[in-house]
Amino acid sequence: MARTTFTAEVLTPEGEVFNGEVEMVSTRTSVGSIGILANHAPLLGMLEPTELRLYRSESDIVALAQGEGYVQVGDNRVLILVEEAVDPSTLNASELQEKLRTAERELEAADAGSEAARVAARDKRRTEAFLRLAQAGRASAEH
Repeated sequence: MARTTFTAEVLTPEGEVFNGEVEMVSTRTSVGSIGILANHAPLLGMLEPTELRLYRSESDIVALAQGEGYVQVGDNRVLILVEEAVDPSTLNASELQEKLRTAERELEAADAGSEAARVAARDKRRTEAFLRLAQAGRASAEH
């Protein structure tokens, strides 16, 4: 069953990652998972690190590892502004495990409530999410 399409755009500080017509966008906000269809009510939300899915159709899905950022929905358009959005197949699990260990050490060394603690906690959350995506991709590639 075909759904009505709408424009979705994904931008990072490095530039545009995706711009096209989709039937649905699936991501995670700070209050939980969300699926956005055509004619969605206006929305502004904070995004958490997760797998971003852009459904061109039920069988044509663009998946990206999404960092922190914002989503804006309005006028039958979705704008996703994130720190990073990369193809999950490019993620290296061993590099991410090392980054996770570094973030955990930095979080442990930082004073509670400090800016350093906030940054280390954010890095830890992002790295954990990206590591899950890297490991899921590796598991599906082995089957």
